[in-house]
Amino acid sequence: MTSTREIRADFDRDSITVYQAFSPEIAGPAVRHGTFVPPFSRGRMTWIKPSFLWLMARSGWARKPGQQSVLAVRISRAGWEEALGLAVPTAPDRRVFQGSDEWRRRFADAVVHVQWDPERSLRGQKLEARSIQVGLSRHVVDRYVDDWIMEIEDRTALVHKLHRLVQDGQAAKARKLLPPERPYPLPTEVAQRIGAD
Repeated sequence: MTSTREIRADFDRDSITVYQAFSPEIAGPAVRHGTFVPPFSRGRMTWIKPSFLWLMARSGWARKPGQQSVLAVRISRAGWEEALGLAVPTAPDRRVFQGSDEWRRRFADAVVHVQWDPERSLRGQKLEARSIQVGLSRHVVDRYVDDWIMEIEDRTALVHKLHRLVQDGQAAKARKLLPPERPYPLPTEVAQRIGAD
């Protein structure tokens, strides 16, 4: 049985892949430079997600305005765990906080936000399992852009291909092309901090 709140991701010994969707104006230069450059803004929160299918549901398979380019951003596991170690959930989770006052106090000072949203199926249906998304505020975006990112790949062509296969009733073929995602091992204190199972 899948844990309800478990990070599932494409990762190796040193890195983990997270996904983001942007306009081509932001995505193109990011791919060319291997990290984010203007017009990407370091002054606002940026959300990273290890679940490919969750981002497909969110971006409408790269068809929503401002989300037409899907990027696979490979970041260091050290950076990923540093972000999670600073994170505060966006809701007063009883497993993490004594009460809503403690949550409000911690959340007011949080530089990284964590949200658990329903994972999605290939057809976009909400599943019982939850998928993590991590919001990096302007206070840590510099670390993300300058230190954690190892590589950026444009996955938009794959996204369009997968979407066509799903629409054509070839879900089994599409499933074989999905990025491999498996449970990510979290240090116990980090898991407790973010309310993971």
